[in-house]
Amino acid sequence: MRLHGQPGRGRNGSGGTTLTDRHVLVVGAGVGGLVAAALLAARGQRVTVLERASVPGGKMREVRVGSAVMDAGPTVFTMRWVFDEIFEAAGDCFADRVALRPAQVLARHAWADGSRLDLFADLERSVEAIGAFAGAREARAFRAFSARACHVYRALERPYLRSARANPIQLVRRAGLSGLAGLARISPFTTLWEALGEHFRDARLRQLFGRYATYSGSSPFLAPATLMLIAHVERDGVWLVEDGMHALARALAGLAQRHGACLRYGCEVAEIEVAAGRAVAVRLAHGERVSADAVVLNADCAALAQGLFGEACARAAGPVSPTERSLSALTWCMHAHARGFPLVRHNVFFSDDYRAEFDDLFAQARLPSRPTVYVCAHDRDDRDERPSGAERIMCLINAPARADAGALAPAAIERCADAAFGLLARCGLQVGDDEAPAAIAGPDQFSRLFPGSGGALYGRATHGWNGAFQRPGARSALPGLYLAGGSTHPGAGVPTSALSGRLASDAVLADFGGTAREH
Repeated sequence: MRLHGQPGRGRNGSGGTTLTDRHVLVVGAGVGGLVAAALLAARGQRVTVLERASVPGGKMREVRVGSAVMDAGPTVFTMRWVFDEIFEAAGDCFADRVALRPAQVLARHAWADGSRLDLFADLERSVEAIGAFAGAREARAFRAFSARACHVYRALERPYLRSARANPIQLVRRAGLSGLAGLARISPFTTLWEALGEHFRDARLRQLFGRYATYSGSSPFLAPATLMLIAHVERDGVWLVEDGMHALARALAGLAQRHGACLRYGCEVAEIEVAAGRAVAVRLAHGERVSADAVVLNADCAALAQGLFGEACARAAGPVSPTERSLSALTWCMHAHARGFPLVRHNVFFSDDYRAEFDDLFAQARLPSRPTVYVCAHDRDDRDERPSGAERIMCLINAPARADAGALAPAAIERCADAAFGLLARCGLQVGDDEAPAAIAGPDQFSRLFPGSGGALYGRATHGWNGAFQRPGARSALPGLYLAGGSTHPGAGVPTSALSGRLASDAVLADFGGTAREH
């Protein structure tokens, strides 16, 4: 008996072109592309992945700093169920391939006035911590906010996250009559900041939960209240990946290869070739032509409209203007000593003027003069144990995605660094010294790594009630060309990028004459 993930002869098992004779090219070995490749290969397709870098992962990348290798991309892993389902669909077990531990402390938050607050995986511990931090009234408000965030997530999981690209009418149709009341209560026309004001009086708590907008590269003052669902996603489980986040990319690449997918690195795609109104091949930068029955593009969709994959496919996805882009970042990856503050894995040090920070980023398109700083201590967990020597530290601040308008001035970067590390010092944290090795990256570097993005790390910003509906779905406007990755539906982030890869594989199979299903 053949497992569902093993190759077969096709739908009728007879002669002629069968489902398994089709060749699918996946352009880009980011999370979305790897998931699409693995699931298509598991369904018997002939799959070739073309990646211009030397390793898989895309934004989930590693850098070497001195003698240390560390994650330099996403650091928070949630929605484990997405990967459990993907590996199961391919006849494998995620837990056997990637070592994970649940985090008890979701994040540690600090302000320059000396106040600190931990959020926990256990709701009651968080309620107790907020009560001690801001009083009983705010603890009750947090409980109500958590219930609301859970409701928003439940209302959107199946009709939006698990479904092909939806517009508002389709979303209502998928929710059905029983779901209409739920959709009406998710507050799509209210900004996240306004919704937080309905719950919290303490400005620090509004700031803390407003930060969830940045998970999609957006401003809490412009993003819809639906992004509060991230609060539920985190409380449902944040996982620490034992071998670093890049281990996820390696595991997905291995899954695809075990089902016969061919992964070719150092292969830059210069053009997607179109014939008879559909994508039929790609041409590599060195001239090689590779034909295909379908092409899955795992790249920033804005690159299509800019003609970076050729003029023939430039209208396959709509353009994204610089003002519509999500945030970029300025990061410092260091192998250094950290002293004076009890770091856990995920730490956030907040600016004293959140509105001014986002006004700088979006209205003024400049580095913030008073940035919030995220610090990932890769060698720590939630046990407040400090490594005995140098440790791997990544510091990140938000930055505007305007790299194509010119490089950031060194003086501006230096001023921003002074402000960021000055904030850390006021909160009690000293990181490194002039001798500590560091790898610094900003919008210019990210723009080169991810062409067409202008340095944006999350595709289009999720601003306004319809912002989530502006991302393209798995099927592009060009037959034979499919889209996956953080700039497509259902959005940016590791698990949602993985979901986009699954949606792309379903679309390919459905158009080949197989079956696609909503998950």
